[in-house]
Amino acid sequence: MPGIDECLSEAMSIAGARGVSLIDWSSGLSLGQAGTGPNGDHEAVAAEVTDLARAAADSPTFADPEDPRTPLRDLILTANASYHLLCFVDTVFDSRLVLYLWLDRAAGNLASARFRLQALAEELVLG
Repeated sequence: MPGIDECLSEAMSIAGARGVSLIDWSSGLSLGQAGTGPNGDHEAVAAEVTDLARAAADSPTFADPEDPRTPLRDLILTANASYHLLCFVDTVFDSRLVLYLWLDRAAGNLASARFRLQALAEELVLG
């Protein structure tokens, strides 16, 4: 079970990975990062990912109709040259974490990256 640094390192080994961050979206702070950010600034990316995560999580449109308390699993945004994956991390303590991956569209495989990122989020040990 990897810690933050190992998780980020493994995420960077995903084909096409350009950058990855673990973000506390309750505060907007990056808890760790590897690679580069889309605009070169991981802290700015953390703030923008936080806004997106909050908007999606607070929206009743995206709630599970069977159980509205069920948290979101992930978000995927596509751009001309890249994918942006946000994978919500379940924690045993009261925290809101998201694992963010910036993926090169030509070099990466979206489906493979999504499943690998989810696996890393599930294996992540925080302590």
